[in-house]
Amino acid sequence: MVKRSLQASLIGIEQAKRAFALKGWTQDNLSAEVNLKTRQPIWRFFSGRPVERHTFIEICSVLELNWREIASNPPAEFMELEEYGRPPVLDIDGLVEKVRSQRFDKIQDQCGILQLLDISRPVAIDDIYIDVNILEEIASQQWLEITALQNLDPKQFDRFGLGEADQNQIPGTQAVETYSKLRVLGKPGVGKTTFLQYLAIQCNQGTFAGNLVPIFITLRNFAEESKVTNEFSLLKYIRQEFLTSGVSDSSAIETLLSAGRVLILLDGMDEILNQQSNTVLSEIRRFSEKYHKNQFVAACRTASQKLRLRGFTDVEIAPFTSEQIIAFAQKWFVAFTKTNIQDGQALSVQFVEKLDLDENWQFRQLVVTPLFLHLACWVFHGQEKFPTKRTDFYKQGLDLLLGKWDEARGIERDEVYRGFLLPQKLKLLSQIAAATFEQGQYFFEQRIVEQYIGDYIQNLTKAPMDAEELQIESEAALKAIEAQHGLLAERARGIFSFSYLAFQEYFTARKIVASHNLEAFGEALEGLVSHITDPHWHEIFLLTATMLRSADSLVQLMKQQIDALVGQDPYLQEFLTWASQKSRTIPSQAKEATTRAFYLALSRTPHIASHFALASSLDQGMFLDTALDDLLLECAIDGSQDFAHIHACGDALSNILGIVLDVGLHKSLQQLSDQLPSSRQNQERLRLWGQTNYAAWAEQLKMKVINYRNINHQWQFSTEQQQVLQRYYDANKLLLDCLHSNCEVTAAIRREIEATLLLPQKELEDREWQ
Repeated sequence: MVKRSLQASLIGIEQAKRAFALKGWTQDNLSAEVNLKTRQPIWRFFSGRPVERHTFIEICSVLELNWREIASNPPAEFMELEEYGRPPVLDIDGLVEKVRSQRFDKIQDQCGILQLLDISRPVAIDDIYIDVNILEEIASQQWLEITALQNLDPKQFDRFGLGEADQNQIPGTQAVETYSKLRVLGKPGVGKTTFLQYLAIQCNQGTFAGNLVPIFITLRNFAEESKVTNEFSLLKYIRQEFLTSGVSDSSAIETLLSAGRVLILLDGMDEILNQQSNTVLSEIRRFSEKYHKNQFVAACRTASQKLRLRGFTDVEIAPFTSEQIIAFAQKWFVAFTKTNIQDGQALSVQFVEKLDLDENWQFRQLVVTPLFLHLACWVFHGQEKFPTKRTDFYKQGLDLLLGKWDEARGIERDEVYRGFLLPQKLKLLSQIAAATFEQGQYFFEQRIVEQYIGDYIQNLTKAPMDAEELQIESEAALKAIEAQHGLLAERARGIFSFSYLAFQEYFTARKIVASHNLEAFGEALEGLVSHITDPHWHEIFLLTATMLRSADSLVQLMKQQIDALVGQDPYLQEFLTWASQKSRTIPSQAKEATTRAFYLALSRTPHIASHFALASSLDQGMFLDTALDDLLLECAIDGSQDFAHIHACGDALSNILGIVLDVGLHKSLQQLSDQLPSSRQNQERLRLWGQTNYAAWAEQLKMKVINYRNINHQWQFSTEQQQVLQRYYDANKLLLDCLHSNCEVTAAIRREIEATLLLPQKELEDREWQ
């Protein structure tokens, strides 16, 4: 039987004393390095007295000595280690199988299930897990000029620094196989813990790293237990873990570690309180260096990456691809639909189809992380649609990040910034969002955001702070915001942004809505309305409208600002008057405002007019005008020498005659149709007719259409007027989008706005006097 204790030989004691002297330590220092409560085992070691075997080996390791050369009569059972440096293959493989078998149930229970937020029952990890991809380059570590980021399209913003399509990605398991010491970084909710749990389960079941024994350690739990015993030793913590699994032989773990047959998964480096972090990290460094043959995978939030680990390679979890989103949704709905698998699969198809709609692109930017994708699936599962008010979804997401996510897992963060009450955190983030968005900044330098934080802290504190103290507090608060909930993220060295554009927009709108009194509220609304022609602000309008208890004031101010855009241009007013008159002459199934919008589009953009008509209404009068306008556009082309073109115009005119109800117009168009030469005539006669008659024929057609249908006026807009009309058109569409966004608007005001859309100034004034 293997001896439980070892003692140093006389020659070994001399070697140990020389190594100890070279270290320049005291016995207390050596005791601390070996994680002993007292220095008595150190004294016994140097005195040649028996010492517990694992302590003896640990002392020799710290002194960089071969324990077999120091020990007096080392056990014969371990002599083969001296020759080969590792246990016999058959013995160690047998030990791996034995220990894995003893710990199988413990690992399955520890890592095999997930408790998802707001879901009342646990779910097996295999039923929900999707393989993650890994980015080998950490975006926040790159050096970039801020000017290189300011012109990003909003739809590109959320992908920047989070795994663009052209950035190299590898499967997560491949990264683990590639690097023996790996640290996996990621923002809150990207699935770091789940990835480590998945590795543990796969290793436990022999489908990944089948020759290793998995050990999953939640570092927060390790720190808490070590604080109680005042002994930060991973080896002893693992020994205790083995004991709870029925592995009573304490030498088993040392044998496995020495042979490099352990997969050590260290979760939550960022969850350790500051006062314990240095001690815990020192222990991880010491342990990973001593047992360097093993496979190490640690997980940490990207914002806490400065907690360096020597020898570890940092990688980052990539956001989900479209394929991963689809695969996750399929698994999620099958797992949580209570009826049957087919219903779950059908619901996942609906989810993906609606997620891909243009109006849901903001949701697509958020659901690239498992946390928000789970939230989106959960919301969709209850309603079978995405919420009309995106603010409700954003609020739920923010509740998760600002507290619920940590609270659900029992995580306590450090005091810096945690001392802020939730309303204070929301107010600070709203001020940062509004100040940067107002200046058109999606990305901002670290010093800028620290100034905003400093100003807020200074306003909170009653006593003034000196500049240096305020700078330290501001920098610490920024890092805490980034680490705790990730709403602000470092995208490149010294360059920050909100982690998602949706949250910057939400907080900007919240700043407007949360104005502290009526005067400030009125000024905030007027400030918002001044941006009505800026497309970057359109989402702010929609969010603000849905967040207001009453949006009456906002939509009325928007209507006034929109009408003012064209109010001072007589020619544009004449154009709007024509569109208004035209809307009253068409017995349209649509509202007059819709008809006015149609004719505004028809005169400005004839190429898309037919699409607008088909999309908005099947009204015959509007359809006829579309067909006539398209025909006149074709006739304006000089096709007098092109026989095919002349015949095509004739065919189009014949089709139009089939839907003309007006007797006078029908007769006039029929006469024009009869004037066209027959295709049976010889080419010379056709050519002569085209040269002499085509232009006059096309002009007659134009005048008949103008006379009977009042369309195809040659509106000659200047470049500036065209731009004004485009802004006017887009702003009116935005106003309608706000009215249709489930915002609270009184019925009378809603009817008045819808009735007066796109009216000229004179008609608006006449309505006021009625």
